[in-house]
Amino acid sequence: MYLLCIYSALLKIVLGENVQLGMIGLGRMGGNIVRRLMQHGHSSVVFDVNPDNVAQLAKEGATPSKSLSHMVEQMSKPRAVWVMLPAGEITAQTISELSDLLEAGDILIDGGNSNFQDDVRHAQMLQAKGIRYLDVGTSGGVWGLERGYCMMIGGDQSAAIHLDPIFKSLAPGIGNIPRTPGREGKASTAEEGYLYTGPAGSGHFVKMVHNGIEYGLMQAYAEGMDVLKGVGQESIPAERRYQLDLADITELWRRGSVVSSWLLDLTAISLTEDPELASYSGHVQDSGEGRWTINAAIEEAVPVPVLSAALFARFRSRQVSTFADKMLSAMRKQFGGHQEPKK
Repeated sequence: MYLLCIYSALLKIVLGENVQLGMIGLGRMGGNIVRRLMQHGHSSVVFDVNPDNVAQLAKEGATPSKSLSHMVEQMSKPRAVWVMLPAGEITAQTISELSDLLEAGDILIDGGNSNFQDDVRHAQMLQAKGIRYLDVGTSGGVWGLERGYCMMIGGDQSAAIHLDPIFKSLAPGIGNIPRTPGREGKASTAEEGYLYTGPAGSGHFVKMVHNGIEYGLMQAYAEGMDVLKGVGQESIPAERRYQLDLADITELWRRGSVVSSWLLDLTAISLTEDPELASYSGHVQDSGEGRWTINAAIEEAVPVPVLSAALFARFRSRQVSTFADKMLSAMRKQFGGHQEPKK
């Protein structure tokens, strides 16, 4: 039976057969994941606690559901259901409810930013019922519909193979990024923008560290912008005082500089839209992955001074804010649509 599932999945990949996906949670990312899949010819059954979100996706071609059970009833077997909800209790509760609705052979995906330790527990619980579990760390934010999503996939390998057409459609693809020298002939989907990383929890573990690194990169850009802005202060001697155009400088660095990146692209957008970042409070939230990365580093006895400092800087921003903190807020809004609270 296992070999038959593998053969069937490989056949779908070769023939380009479309796959049905159920999506629970139609927020900033869930809704756009559905839209990207439908653009690539896949079908989706959708559910959200907000009926307006369901109605909107239904207008665009998705099949609407009134409840989780209604969603499951409308899907063909083996079902593949993707949960795209905030990490924690709401995700755990939804997975628990789905475990009583799905059947052996079905696939349940947690595509949010859950803790990898939760994945291990969920996989064990679902395995006892014959339900295959995948944890998919998903990066792409509000730009994913256009740019595609980078996905780190852990869990049941047969499920990952079965859903390869879905992941391939969601991923950015090779695009115009030059191949890394020495990778010629290596069989891997990494160049496509998605990768099976191993057993349950590994996908979210890789995404957790990805986000921990993101904290450090964002902090470096933000502090650099603060120094560039600060050199214009009256406290600086006149002969060393410069009024620098930060929007132009970030635009300059996007071209040929060793510090160019997508985060720098978003920084440039923010400074062009609002040079003084007056619309941002500088109160910088953290969504958990930075803390979990540091906890993992402590467990492994691996020093992470940059990542730790970046996390603590976010804590400090909630007491007193700087231009650097506003820069962090601006980047978070650009890539994830996060709206920081006003103080």
